[in-house]
Amino acid sequence: MASPVQHTIQIHAGQELTALRRQRLRVEVVRGPDRKRQGDFDGDRIVVGTHEGCDLVLEDPTVSRHHVEIALVPEGYRIRDLDSKNGTYLDGLRVFDVIVDGGANIRIGETILKTTPLRDTVDLALSPATRMGPLIGRSAAMRRIFALVGKVAPTDTTVLLHGESGTGKEVTARAIHEHSRRADGPFVVVDCAALPPTLIESELYGHERGAFTGADRSRSGAFEAASGGTLFLDEIGELPLDLQTRLLGVIERRQVQPLGSSRARSIDVRLVAATNRDLRREVNRGSFRADLYFRIAVVTLVLPALRERPEDIPLYVESFLAEHAAAGYPLQIDAQTMGELALRPWPGNVRELRNALERAAALGVVDRDDAPGFTPVHGDAPEDPPARASAQVEADPAVPFKTAKGLLIDRFERAYVEALMKAHGGNITQAARSAEIDRVYLLRLLDKFDMRATKRT
Repeated sequence: MASPVQHTIQIHAGQELTALRRQRLRVEVVRGPDRKRQGDFDGDRIVVGTHEGCDLVLEDPTVSRHHVEIALVPEGYRIRDLDSKNGTYLDGLRVFDVIVDGGANIRIGETILKTTPLRDTVDLALSPATRMGPLIGRSAAMRRIFALVGKVAPTDTTVLLHGESGTGKEVTARAIHEHSRRADGPFVVVDCAALPPTLIESELYGHERGAFTGADRSRSGAFEAASGGTLFLDEIGELPLDLQTRLLGVIERRQVQPLGSSRARSIDVRLVAATNRDLRREVNRGSFRADLYFRIAVVTLVLPALRERPEDIPLYVESFLAEHAAAGYPLQIDAQTMGELALRPWPGNVRELRNALERAAALGVVDRDDAPGFTPVHGDAPEDPPARASAQVEADPAVPFKTAKGLLIDRFERAYVEALMKAHGGNITQAARSAEIDRVYLLRLLDKFDMRATKRT
């Protein structure tokens, strides 16, 4: 059986991985209105469609604005239909998401594309570091992210971060801020998914006193609060269409007009946005504005899922264990358990891994669903540690194990959230950042324990 073709080769200097040598890909139109149009590409992925922002732009009216994506993956090339109107076909079969080893003929609308891997290559530099501010990773994928962050951070270019929930989009945005010329300015986070549509405009742009019922005083919005720094719009794909229109105007004019005000105010912010949605698909569906997409996706960084880089898991575990040990809750993990952790798929990504370790360290309870072999080690505890009461386990063997465990976790979560919100005066954003959990997750915990009265944005 023939060995698969390698389209990406790792380049080493001694034992050190320094770059990825990538084979260039030619995409040529061999049939259709755009016949003989072609492009040679060396990026991670290309998009073909009729929108002017696509990598290969076609005029075929039967092709969607963002029709198909061709991405380089370890197994070859991944061909993914972007919810196009007329579909994507390979060898006469309609495909939605398929991997091919080498060249292929792809039909989209009335157009046939021929993809051909070329002999010439391009070297993509990797960062030599395994840390970049709050970012961690020794894998080639993460060190490539470090290199790209290092290039884009010093500019004021708008960046779109795309990745699954828990892959570290906010952490990456913070790293961009910390390595920019705006590092001494504020870093302001707005979670578009956590706010009802009626409050988003006030949160972003501010309001004057009396602008709406309950507006008993004037308030600056996030754009003004981030002046001289970075505004991070998390889950921007959740914005309703009418709010997308106003946001586009603010970005283009660099001015905001608070609700109830007749005067526009100039803003000086660097914008970083994030989403776990494929916004190109949302554009095709009509649920996201194409002009806003291209305004925020000047540079797009795709954050890899944790299951795609298991070699990074020991680094995360070491970092999280050091945090818990410093707080007085040491936890030991043997080599076998570390290997088991690296084999788990972690659908919640880094956030799920962190929570699993935090749960084991804080509760003194091993969750066998995470991995066998967690060994909590409680030595001399600090005087009056904030969550110590939750770590004292009282087990009743008359209660089923899963029920007892659920009740114990509920007690810990309630005690932790109560103390957390009290420490931050009810400010959800500050509390979530301090606890290093997602703001939406904190809101769910508040709702779970009927603690809405303590909430304040």
